[in-house]
Amino acid sequence: MARAMMATEKGAAARLLEIDDEEFFEGSGGDEAVDLDVLFSSVNFKDGLAITGRPGVLRAWPLIPGIDIVGRVTRSRSSRFAPGDLVVLNGDGIGENRHGGFATKARVRPDALLHLPEAISPERAAAIGTAGFTSMLAVLALQDAGVTPDDGEVLVTGAAGGVGSVAISLLAGRGYTVVASSGRVEAQGDYLRSLGAARVVDRSPLGEPGKPLQTQQWAGAVDSVGSTTLANVLAQTNYGGTVVACGLAAGSELPTTVMPFILRGVTLTGANSVEAPRALRERAWTDLANELDLGLLDSMTTTIGLDAVADTAERILAGQVRGRTVVDVAS
Repeated sequence: MARAMMATEKGAAARLLEIDDEEFFEGSGGDEAVDLDVLFSSVNFKDGLAITGRPGVLRAWPLIPGIDIVGRVTRSRSSRFAPGDLVVLNGDGIGENRHGGFATKARVRPDALLHLPEAISPERAAAIGTAGFTSMLAVLALQDAGVTPDDGEVLVTGAAGGVGSVAISLLAGRGYTVVASSGRVEAQGDYLRSLGAARVVDRSPLGEPGKPLQTQQWAGAVDSVGSTTLANVLAQTNYGGTVVACGLAAGSELPTTVMPFILRGVTLTGANSVEAPRALRERAWTDLANELDLGLLDSMTTTIGLDAVADTAERILAGQVRGRTVVDVAS
């Protein structure tokens, strides 16, 4: 038997249930399926939507949400893994159209499954989770686009959230001058500066409709907000700069024009944590193991049990959760 948060029907909030794991997971994972004891998961914005029954994440029912899994292999039909291996999985459809991490057991495909780097403990791997993995993908996208610390300030929107918090730490560690945009400047300013932000700005002006071209301010940006905020960031990005979109907390629409692209040569790219190929996943996790300040990660992390996931889901959607929330599925 396994304990699991399960969404049993469309539009309904997930509930904590006892399930027959052998029966429930039968047919999952394909011919090379890997069985796991799940050790930790984490709560991301997408998980908040899934747990509360909001549309846009879950695509099958019944389903176990949770887009992150850190676990120990108990059985493997894949030659890449053996019982006892510590592994991490982010995205790859888990918690969306495949059973995810909010359970004590899991059966997953090996395609995007990675061995956990030795330098990172299972709990810290869950703290990194999809948010930290996405942040690293965004930093790599800026690097690959040629944005360097000498080019000027880099903006991070949604700065107090999971993606923003880790992105600030990673960028500052690489020598970038980071500006954090937050709706909670007074409450979160010290926290964001402790992560490495050189300064903190109020998000409100970015959330208001603006001109298609504005004063150039940013060599690059990592945006997890979307909508009007992303449009304004593009309008303020320096000639030749790059903006990485990796979230849509304010909406999926993009009310902008082609002017930043054709008059300033701005590049808009994305960080896709769900379908990232294995080679990119390995590159990102290697850099996370080498670069992420684990002390700072600990300072931004809260740990809860499965029974607290529903409440945390509501709070993360309300913008009341700072940093990263790890789920100890055994507690």
